[in-house]
Amino acid sequence: MLILADDLGYTDVATFGSKYYETPNIDRLATQGMKLTSHHHCQNCTPTRAALMSGQYGARTGVYTVGGIDRFDWSKRPLRPVDNVTELPLDRSIIAQQLKNAGYATGMFGKWHIGQNGEHHPGKRGFDEAIVSQGQHFDFNTSPKTEYPKGQYLADFLTDRAVDFIRRKKDGPFFLYLPHFGVHAPHDAKPELIAKFKDKLGVGGHNNPTYAAMIASVDESVGRVMQTLDELKLADNTVLIFTSDNGGVGGYIREGIKKGAGNDVTDNAPLRSGKGSLYEGGTREPFVVRWPGVTKAGSTCEVPTIHVDIYPTFLELASASPPKHVLDGESLVPLIRDPAAKLKRTAIFQHFPGYLGAGVDQWRTTPVSLIQSGDWKLMEFLEDGHLELYNLRDDLSETKNLAKEMPDKAKDLHAQLVAWRKDVNAPMPTKNDGKAMPEKAKGKGKKKKQDNDD
Repeated sequence: MLILADDLGYTDVATFGSKYYETPNIDRLATQGMKLTSHHHCQNCTPTRAALMSGQYGARTGVYTVGGIDRFDWSKRPLRPVDNVTELPLDRSIIAQQLKNAGYATGMFGKWHIGQNGEHHPGKRGFDEAIVSQGQHFDFNTSPKTEYPKGQYLADFLTDRAVDFIRRKKDGPFFLYLPHFGVHAPHDAKPELIAKFKDKLGVGGHNNPTYAAMIASVDESVGRVMQTLDELKLADNTVLIFTSDNGGVGGYIREGIKKGAGNDVTDNAPLRSGKGSLYEGGTREPFVVRWPGVTKAGSTCEVPTIHVDIYPTFLELASASPPKHVLDGESLVPLIRDPAAKLKRTAIFQHFPGYLGAGVDQWRTTPVSLIQSGDWKLMEFLEDGHLELYNLRDDLSETKNLAKEMPDKAKDLHAQLVAWRKDVNAPMPTKNDGKAMPEKAKGKGKKKKQDNDD
């Protein structure tokens, strides 16, 4: 079972550091299971979901961001970004298909964002039951159209469907994917929960009562799922994972890339930057897994892990066959059994051959690739080739670039990064010849407000 929040930052959960937001159910899940403290996803929504469902890095699927490359005006930048694939290719057998083939009932309720029409709809890709909804927290639309009580909050609607699915499928193996739209903008929450936080003193950049209320609704959902499993006596035989799709919407003012009060909805400190960046604030996620009788209660694991690991993990848990396409990740079952265990691989990777804007001539990221091996993280910025090297154990905030201080370490990691890009045939941005910018994109960055789902 996988519960995925949207835009929830690493420290937006109390058990991962917040002193303002309240997440008693997620915290309880952590006390009963294991926290993976160095788990990573992509810098924004769609590529993470594509990687989770396909088990492949974006370099293989072509899904590396949200929408087309004309979302931001890169006409003055030195590189032309790689064209982005917006729908997960149909020739990839997603995790639901493999688990269904293994005899599992499969259900998905929530945000999909990797192709919703026709054969791309999750109901056509291995989910026996699938209801897609995103964009609004009240008065929301669903695909397929589904009736719900007037005024119902989306997180509650999705949880109702998830709980109902569990109750109906309790007598056999099932796989539930519950990808919430919360806590994504528009920031809107149930009034009674906003009131709960209205007079609470903010701490460390966590101070928005509406955002806190949205987090509380996601936490309520986790609690209802846990309660249902307990009630049906399924908890001891169910693996439950909770995480988020990318970093929180915060850290921009501190980075100097978004100016003005109100742009930082939250703060990912001590992590650097936020959603849309490949610094830790944009990619490191809260991650909790509970497998009663297997995970040691209250344990933590510091091994670097990443989105493509989830697919092979569920395959091993379900004794399901692998798909025909190559899987880039490694099963996390050894770590779930023993947080001190080692994986076969030595590094994880990210590759982003595009631009993500943050207003006029401001950028959350420019084209970049990275490798993390143990405590070491190397980033290669593709516009000019400069390298940044960080020791995340000593410098989690990525404040001290050690590339010049430790040239041999930088050279070794860079060689591994280049070899990986070659192995997965990673597409590279090309020189901007001044003619490649789509006309409709020019001036895009001058909009008063950018859609923050990019």
